[in-house]
Amino acid sequence: MKMKQKFAGLAVMLAMGLATTATFAADTIKIGEINHYKRMAAFAGPYKQGIELALDEVNGAGGVLGKPLEFIFRDDQGKPGEAVKIAEELMTRDGAVMLTGTILSHVGLAISSFAGEKKYLYLASEPLADALVWAKGNEYTFRLRSSTHMQASMLAEAAAKTDAKKYATIAPNYAYGKDAVAAFKKALKALKPDVEFVAEQWPGLFKIDAGAEVQAIERAKPDAIYNVTFGGDLAKFVREGTTRGLFEGRQVYGLLTGEPEYLEPLKDEAPEGWTVTGYPWYDFKDGANKTFVDAYQAKYNDTPKIGSLVGYMTVQSIAAGINKAGATDTASLVAAFKGLDVDTPVGKITFRKQDHQATMGAFVGTVAVENGAGRMVDWSYKKGEDYLPSDAEVMKLRPASN
Repeated sequence: MKMKQKFAGLAVMLAMGLATTATFAADTIKIGEINHYKRMAAFAGPYKQGIELALDEVNGAGGVLGKPLEFIFRDDQGKPGEAVKIAEELMTRDGAVMLTGTILSHVGLAISSFAGEKKYLYLASEPLADALVWAKGNEYTFRLRSSTHMQASMLAEAAAKTDAKKYATIAPNYAYGKDAVAAFKKALKALKPDVEFVAEQWPGLFKIDAGAEVQAIERAKPDAIYNVTFGGDLAKFVREGTTRGLFEGRQVYGLLTGEPEYLEPLKDEAPEGWTVTGYPWYDFKDGANKTFVDAYQAKYNDTPKIGSLVGYMTVQSIAAGINKAGATDTASLVAAFKGLDVDTPVGKITFRKQDHQATMGAFVGTVAVENGAGRMVDWSYKKGEDYLPSDAEVMKLRPASN
């Protein structure tokens, strides 16, 4: 009898525990965040910190719909198949109301396809490939960061003001690189129809043979170079190109090169004179940008990266979307994200109804070396909406079914 009573007591306690766990789960709104935390730790780490800073602020102000916002962080190892597997687990097992994340575009495209198939909202926070919102866009995918088309168009605008006519390009051989080169060529030719592209180099992602690439570009004798490499590939290209004099007398345009993630590791080897997109956090004197930088530094005793800003804005966007929806079912969230306005450190952005692309802009400036470190100087912020196609163009770019 005592044994039966003991087991009965344990059963009651277990039931109470499960009930408490269920109550706690119901009291949070869960977001599934998928990223390459180990493979790209230097980039995903600051992004996660930006998310956590914003979560502190959102939840400190009462959360969303009266509940705390909770992110479930999962590592996909940079593999599309693993990312899709995790996405399904987050949906079916973990109770996530939507998905977000990824840096690499081919992983983001895989999750986007899955989201479209399963009819589940995915906010692509960092992947830049244009296909995400155009050629392979779908009803359930939205993108936060300014795309390859937008940033390439900003650089093409600067390039069109020079006398250069012969261009060489170098980009990683996957979705992001392909889209970035195509966008730059299209934008520049629209502004200067007489330009010519005399060389296109396509090294494998993180597998660049910098010496061979530099030699190939030099043989083509371009007037200017458009660079899309990043991370370790960028460092190798810059060092080899500098050693061999590739950049002397040539203007170079670098997509993302001015972002702290990529510029800071170069230190005094930073490629002076390049025109780049980036993030000059060190120059903000006041306003929302300065407020964000100060809060980030106070929390982490570290300087923010572009990923930090994107992570922060990801939470801001999700919180705004859920509050606007007034619910967490997919249909309500998708409807809310269409035309959603969000106040961010870079100003108000809008998720466009026609293609689900946000109007987050980018900073464009020139690389200089100051006190042994690479910095962006003479920069300006370009509004994203000024570098996006019209509604009529979007209709041609997106599948009719989407």
